[in-house]
Amino acid sequence: MEPFRSTRGGGARAVLAPAEVSLLRSLVGQVITLIAPDGPPSPGPSDGLLDWDALETRMDQPETPEDPVLARLLPDGYRDDPEAAGEFRKYTESSLRSVKQQAAQEMLDTLPETGGRIQLTHDQAHAWLKALNDVRLALGVRLGVTEEFEEQWGRLRADDPQWAAYEVYAWLGAVQESLVQALA
Repeated sequence: MEPFRSTRGGGARAVLAPAEVSLLRSLVGQVITLIAPDGPPSPGPSDGLLDWDALETRMDQPETPEDPVLARLLPDGYRDDPEAAGEFRKYTESSLRSVKQQAAQEMLDTLPETGGRIQLTHDQAHAWLKALNDVRLALGVRLGVTEEFEEQWGRLRADDPQWAAYEVYAWLGAVQESLVQALA
């Protein structure tokens, strides 16, 4: 990757290799799938009708996601007050998912199909930052990354399957940092 550089008008440009574009498309696509709102409840076993009571309950009382990645991407607004957290989630989760999906889709829309030059406007660059952040958060949770990231990675052997994932995590950080510096 050629690092991001600032452009006139507050945007940024860079050059990505085809493999880098493929990796970004895959990771961002996975985040989009993960944060997509749940579909409607399945039809009941006997009558084939939707369980509208269950749907209404789910919409009125959204719960903290059980998946730790989703819980990190869609955090509780109040950690010490489950009732207030549920009320906050009820009014914000849908829009938070939407904003995250829009940023991720903007990133996908601005990635060249086979690699090459990327030219981002100021707004597109900020969408990239949001999407990169979500990808790094998701991967970091899956890997169990802590503040001792370098030590964690250093304990792995190069043939450990997680080693490559740590390398991707570090690369994503470099891409994100490059973009932040270009926008500064």
